[in-house]
Amino acid sequence: METNGIENKNNGMENDRDLQFLLKGGDLLKVRSSSWKKTRYFRLMEDCKTMWRESKRTFKTSKTFKVDEISAVRMGRQSDGLRKNTEEQVESRCFSIMFKGRRKNLDLIASSEDEARQWVNSLQKILSGINNLSPQKKTEHWIFNCLRKSDKNKDDKLSLSELKNFMHLINIEVDDDYAEMLFEKCDKSNSGYLAEEEIKHFYDLLTHREEIDVIYGEYAKTSGFMSPQNLVDFLKKEQREDITLADAHNIIQKHEPDETAKEKKLLSKDGFLMYLHHPEALVLNPDHRGVYQDMNQPLNHYFISSSHNTYLMEDQLQGPSSTEAYIRALLKGCRCVELDCWDGSDGEPEIYHGYTLTSKILFKDAIKAIKEYAFKTSDYPVILSLENHCSVEQQEVMAHHMSSILGSALVTSPLGDGMPKGFPSLQELKGKFLIKGKRLNKLEATFAPDNTEDDEEDMTEEEESDDEDEEQEKKKEKKKLKLAKALSDMVVYCKSVHFHGFEDARQNLSFYEMSSFKEKKALELAGESANAYIHHNVEKLSRIYPAGSRTNSSNYNPVPLWNAGCQIVALNFQTTCTAMDVNQGRFLINGKSGYVLKPAYMKDPSSEFDPVTLTQGEWLQHKMLHIMVISGQQLPKVSQKKSSIVDPLVRVEVYGVPDDNSETKTSAVDNNGFNPEWNENIEFQVHVPDLALVRFTVEDHDSATSNEFVGQYTLPFNSLKMGYRHVPLLNKNGDLLPSAGLFVHIMVTDAN
Repeated sequence: METNGIENKNNGMENDRDLQFLLKGGDLLKVRSSSWKKTRYFRLMEDCKTMWRESKRTFKTSKTFKVDEISAVRMGRQSDGLRKNTEEQVESRCFSIMFKGRRKNLDLIASSEDEARQWVNSLQKILSGINNLSPQKKTEHWIFNCLRKSDKNKDDKLSLSELKNFMHLINIEVDDDYAEMLFEKCDKSNSGYLAEEEIKHFYDLLTHREEIDVIYGEYAKTSGFMSPQNLVDFLKKEQREDITLADAHNIIQKHEPDETAKEKKLLSKDGFLMYLHHPEALVLNPDHRGVYQDMNQPLNHYFISSSHNTYLMEDQLQGPSSTEAYIRALLKGCRCVELDCWDGSDGEPEIYHGYTLTSKILFKDAIKAIKEYAFKTSDYPVILSLENHCSVEQQEVMAHHMSSILGSALVTSPLGDGMPKGFPSLQELKGKFLIKGKRLNKLEATFAPDNTEDDEEDMTEEEESDDEDEEQEKKKEKKKLKLAKALSDMVVYCKSVHFHGFEDARQNLSFYEMSSFKEKKALELAGESANAYIHHNVEKLSRIYPAGSRTNSSNYNPVPLWNAGCQIVALNFQTTCTAMDVNQGRFLINGKSGYVLKPAYMKDPSSEFDPVTLTQGEWLQHKMLHIMVISGQQLPKVSQKKSSIVDPLVRVEVYGVPDDNSETKTSAVDNNGFNPEWNENIEFQVHVPDLALVRFTVEDHDSATSNEFVGQYTLPFNSLKMGYRHVPLLNKNGDLLPSAGLFVHIMVTDAN
């Protein structure tokens, strides 16, 4: 089985200096604590996908991680562990490998700065190579990697028993007769094993897509190929695309792999499949992938991707706090992060979950991390939500750190001249930080001619802490909390105030005064007074946060709060769950900017929209969503047991106003995660498309216990493309599953 070097060649890196460096490997000092620093030999395996390490003491070799499990490689003492456990003088020799999910960082020290930089650059290059592969290349990598694993005796040939083992690895159960039939069909030399071209033939048989054959055959009317006109016919009739002949020529030039066909301006079946796998042809409207919405509207006219207790990596009671948690949230497009601030030792404020055993991080380290990563995914403003429990002295330190670290990016006074009458636009706030917290006085007072005030003022801790459980709050004695003027003055557009009802807010609160609501209270208001809540959010901001009883960092459903116009619906970003999948789907569009424009009727002060009662209005656009779930491709195993094969089914859900919430599922396909076929039709009624989200979930059916999650993809209803579409799948951490996906047909029609 001639697969040696296939991974390298597909990456175009076979003679690359950085790749050769990784394949050779070298000694690195692994850091776990100030006293645990041990030398380990690291190198990249020949498959170019797996890093191995060897202990110098025991010479024990063990596989440590896959390259595609890495989320980032960072030079310097950027991790909490390296900052805590190493001295500043080794800064230039340090680097960290960050992983997807909850796996701990790997903190390492090289023997020199040059060597550290070589490791970082080499790992980043191979990571980039994997991430930039086409779906076809990812499939080839995965299949050939499985072939390599199956070749037990490493003779570059595939016996019948090795072929059966390979089928298990790629998640497909076949009976012995079918395996023998496939084997005999490919064993042209009658040698009893497959080699070279025979393996290629086996691969072609395996990856053959009958459903693509049928669609292609319907439109390939030019000597067995698709002409530009044939392609136009397909794209207009099936895909409902507004396409020209010139566009069809461009698609052929871009996607046709066969040069002869390309010269004749024809699209082969392979080229057709490559096009259907391209991002511009997937289920998500490509026009919605970048920033496409009007970003010149006021801040409060948008839903804002928001995190609760952002510093936590795990649960709310004893899990670790980390600057890495801020980095991960920001890189996912989160635009509102929370900082729980308490007095620390040596006069330095700390961040942790008060009255619990969660670990602590320095406030200044969190601000530094936020500054560095705030605008890597999105250019639009970041709100720092402060929960302040610090003494006046340490509040002054907080103000100093934010001012010195964030600099001119920190908004410390209203934009423009004079007292503002409303929020600035996102465009005006690009690259800016806003502070949400308590303020000593009204913003209007700063424009008064006789503006004099104390440097500090008493606040009750009950009002200040919006994250304590209600029963505990009532039992607490109302301790006085003093507020430092320097910190107070940094609060401009997001002043925290207590909520005393919609009428009180309308009469007594300015636009910049905002309240935080526990999920229970918010859900009650969204259910019983949705229209009043929408009116409140037309002028002001609202923040919602999880109940204190969610000590395991679970999440509530954010959809009913978005339906009520709430902008800052804060979730535990560190938790993998349906609510976070839905949140990721809501903010998948508009350049993953973390801001999604609310519909016009949720920005209108006289709006009669109520998501619960659904009276007539512009929001009511009754549609029928028709989905045919056709097939799946390369679904990953849930269990790593050799004998375990997925029995996949597809669950499709619609989230939106109460009348639109619905779900249905296909039947399960037994023992086939490689290329299951369903060909099942599903229909949904959708009354308010603007607020609806569609979620595709693949589950491993189990009749004895609950089904296991395999992958999912969620996107806004209005971002669906019609026709034959591939649906990518994300794992439980929200990361793309390479090669895995669904193939569906989608049609949206007006309901009668």
